[in-house]
Amino acid sequence: MSGAMKDPVQIRFSGSGGQGLITAGVILAEAAMLDGRNVVQTQTYGPEARLGSSRAEVIISKGTIAYPEVTVPDVLLCLSQEAARKYAMKVGPETVVMLDSTNIGEDIPASGRVLRLAITDAAVKAGGRVVANTVSLALMNAIVPVVSRGALSRAIEERVPAKFRELNRRAQEAGEALAREVAAAV
Repeated sequence: MSGAMKDPVQIRFSGSGGQGLITAGVILAEAAMLDGRNVVQTQTYGPEARLGSSRAEVIISKGTIAYPEVTVPDVLLCLSQEAARKYAMKVGPETVVMLDSTNIGEDIPASGRVLRLAITDAAVKAGGRVVANTVSLALMNAIVPVVSRGALSRAIEERVPAKFRELNRRAQEAGEALAREVAAAV
């Protein structure tokens, strides 16, 4: 599923508060800026600090970004059942939809080009659920390259606290390994 994306590219990360998706959106936006691209990043979350719904959106373009909100995502990542119920059917036929099969049952309908991946399981194996956002970022960028790997690595390193850098490096590698498994299965 990799290849050149259209320009601009619209990405939506969705899940529950505490899954680090707002941070993932910020990291992706910073990586795009490191690559010299124009970026808009927005975020919304429920009234609860943790476990409420959260969403981060990133639009990346070589040119001017005319509208600052994602209309129809080119990439949708859902880490929670609630997020999948809310967004997995609100996509275009070419949208790459990544659902975390660790948290989202097969009974949740989705349209677009759907991939069900054990994202949180991969994060646990890399060192903890807390890095599911980094696994997600690396997985998404390996399947649908929107920023350079170097820019993504640098943005992760600059954004996470020093004591978590090695854990996040392992998480990035885990996401890329999961993408390779998907590519091998296709």
